[in-house]
Amino acid sequence: MKMLLISAVALVAANSQVSFAQTLTPDQPAQRSIERRAVEAVNWGMSAVNYDLMLQEMLTKTSGRVNQIIYWSRPLDWHNQTLTPNPDAIYFMAFFNTKIGPIVVEVPPADGDSSLNANFVDVWQIPLEDAGRYGVDKGAGVKFLILPPGSGDAVPTGYTPLRPATFGGYVLLRSNLASHGTADVAKSVAYGKQTKVYPLAQAGNPPPTIFTDAADVVFDSTIRYDASFFTSLDRIVQSEPWMPRDRAMIDPLRSIGIEKGKPFNPDARIRAALDAGAREANAWLDSKYDAGFTPFYPGSRWTVPALPELVAAGQADFNDPNKYPVDARGLTYSFAYIGIKRLGAGQFYLISIKDQDGSAFDGGNTYRLTVPPNPPVEQYWSATVYDRATHALIRDLPRASRSSQIREMQKNADGSVDVYFGPQAPAGKESNWVPTKPGGQFEVMFRAYAPTKVFFDKTWRLSDIEKVAAQ
Repeated sequence: MKMLLISAVALVAANSQVSFAQTLTPDQPAQRSIERRAVEAVNWGMSAVNYDLMLQEMLTKTSGRVNQIIYWSRPLDWHNQTLTPNPDAIYFMAFFNTKIGPIVVEVPPADGDSSLNANFVDVWQIPLEDAGRYGVDKGAGVKFLILPPGSGDAVPTGYTPLRPATFGGYVLLRSNLASHGTADVAKSVAYGKQTKVYPLAQAGNPPPTIFTDAADVVFDSTIRYDASFFTSLDRIVQSEPWMPRDRAMIDPLRSIGIEKGKPFNPDARIRAALDAGAREANAWLDSKYDAGFTPFYPGSRWTVPALPELVAAGQADFNDPNKYPVDARGLTYSFAYIGIKRLGAGQFYLISIKDQDGSAFDGGNTYRLTVPPNPPVEQYWSATVYDRATHALIRDLPRASRSSQIREMQKNADGSVDVYFGPQAPAGKESNWVPTKPGGQFEVMFRAYAPTKVFFDKTWRLSDIEKVAAQ
């Protein structure tokens, strides 16, 4: 009887396989294979493509070039369509490439209220080092020497070496603002321009660093979930060495047309499969994002968008032979960019995608965030609104955030601050209001710059955002 039962099960399974195979046309298995591999390639390659999209925006929309600096001469507005940027600092970015030899980046010393939060990463956005008042130099200033992969060159005296596993990479420098006033903005820009980038070969007489202002450029590096994603991914494969940990991706990428040393030129059939795979990857990542992250406070809607396994992997340069959190990396770089070596020292982030009652934020409704008195930060706090669909600043709105730098914000009698999010400012609360756009959803990021121990003790607790009746 047992043998008959096993035989019956085997026959059913075989018939099912034959039945399924008969429903497929000769081309469908190959097409489905491309789509499946495209999904995995999007997830695996997300952080590098995220980098490439920003690099291409600089190269195609500004006169800025590699081993120079682009910057935004005013606090960021919707023209900057990078992922979850900070509109309460002055941004400087330098994309570097060591194929021409070692590159020097000089971060100036902190000067009174003037300081930078600088984060260096490679092409995969693995953190290399942080600089500034809460970085490796503790605000004393530092000369970083960025070396090519595998370089055995001696490091001259006075330089701090960085040894990325890629030729390319970038540094994001946020020049802090005392306020959004004209004089303070100008001071922050001038201080950031003390940063220097030049080849080590010219260290004896460094040429002036070239700065390009991108403030009025629609700088759009939001993730494209279509076949163009793979054009970016191919650029990375062609220009950077394979990491030993990633060699298992060589054949899957070759099967979708990406192979080192060969042009990427998919035909219409493959391009359609890549489009489909990218859309599926988008849906998969979005579902993981919508499921939320670990609450920072018990029962809170404020969560920590830095996944612990990714933070640990980044600290270890992804060298743990038993762990490789590709899924965590793919999710993170679908809504953010940059890697931070010392997360929690210079800055810390919380994100909320749902209100106090667990509903998604609707751009047509009005909400209130109450920031309790005495926020435990040494620099500032801010609350920023992003488009839920793109994770960028909502287009065509006059501002995206409120922060403790805004001197005209009204305080309550106990020292707390109410911040409002909605399509119109509540009566008399325009200075405390962040506009939203009806017809779409949004998300809110709370930034703590130079958080103190009290922030992490959680004896000070940020309230959940509540929906309120329009006034």
